[in-house]
Amino acid sequence: MNRKNESTNREGRRSFLKKVAVAGTAATVGFPFFAKNASAAPINIRMQSMWDAGTVGYVEFEKFAKNVGEMSEGKLVVKAFPAGAIMGTFEMFEGVKTGVLDAMHTSDTYHTGKMPVATFLSSYPFGMDMPHQWDTWFNNRGGKEIAREAYAEQNMYWLGPVQHDENLIHAKVPIRSFEEFKGKKIRFPGGMIADIFRASGVSTVLLPGGEVYPALEKGVIEGADFVGAAINFNLGFGEIAKYIIMGPPSTPCLHQPVDLQCIAVNMKVWNGLPKHLQLLFESSVRDFSFSQFTTIQGADLEAYEKFKKAGVEIIRLKDADIEKFRKFAPELWVKWAKMHPLAMKAFKSQWEYMKSVKIGYYTEADLVDIQGKPLSL
Repeated sequence: MNRKNESTNREGRRSFLKKVAVAGTAATVGFPFFAKNASAAPINIRMQSMWDAGTVGYVEFEKFAKNVGEMSEGKLVVKAFPAGAIMGTFEMFEGVKTGVLDAMHTSDTYHTGKMPVATFLSSYPFGMDMPHQWDTWFNNRGGKEIAREAYAEQNMYWLGPVQHDENLIHAKVPIRSFEEFKGKKIRFPGGMIADIFRASGVSTVLLPGGEVYPALEKGVIEGADFVGAAINFNLGFGEIAKYIIMGPPSTPCLHQPVDLQCIAVNMKVWNGLPKHLQLLFESSVRDFSFSQFTTIQGADLEAYEKFKKAGVEIIRLKDADIEKFRKFAPELWVKWAKMHPLAMKAFKSQWEYMKSVKIGYYTEADLVDIQGKPLSL
């Protein structure tokens, strides 16, 4: 071999190896997600759910926590706790706000007294009643930005909505019409949902989910609104309340047809996460929403059959009963919207969406009080 050519080949190999080394370094710098932080200690997030241990909802919550850890390769660890494990369900809001708890999986409707806009972050009587409408509003009609602004005022970061189910009313006595609700003592989550039944003559009681069973069992209340069939069967409601009250097929749930939940994190904890873990966390919440919703919908089908076998009667109200409830709704919408500028901003956005050609539920002429007088926003 010609020595000159051999020397040239050696130089070529050296040059190639140097380029490979530089390229490898550049790749590590350019894609720092995990390689750059390979030695960083795991970040632990203590998150309590509103779900009781053993329910299908809590099983999905545990899967969500596990998925976050696996997707982050152990760099973000969600330590899952069931309802009441660290603090009461209604206390989680203050717990996360003050940093006693890192994060929560909760229902926005539990916090309407502290944050009126929360009324419009989950479904309410005769508003948007399809899951996709709520996902569209949050992602494309400004809802996400409103929710994050509201929670930021409370020292929390709102990650996203979590779809669940429609809500049912379980009763110890049969309720077969609008008129038969009058005088009954029934548990509701508060806010506008309680208001529409109160306007209809119901004596409403505010209780967290974990207290519903004993209250029904002891006769403290005659009925209770609480989530959907699968969770409620897990909680044993069929043992103590032999009637399920639903609307007609057109309106199976008049008061909370899309029971949205959310994930919220203490702001200091959130700001302490690297950007790539924030993105991963937010993406995991979207996956959790889809997984929880579809899993619970499937479990509901089996749960209704189990309720029937346990001797539970499912009562369907008539369309005429629904219309009697509906007349109270517009005035309550406006009442709650006027409680805070963000509540008004949220409702105005939803009102325009509900009037749109896409949905077409209402026209401007429908925004009237119970006497038919126009309401102003």
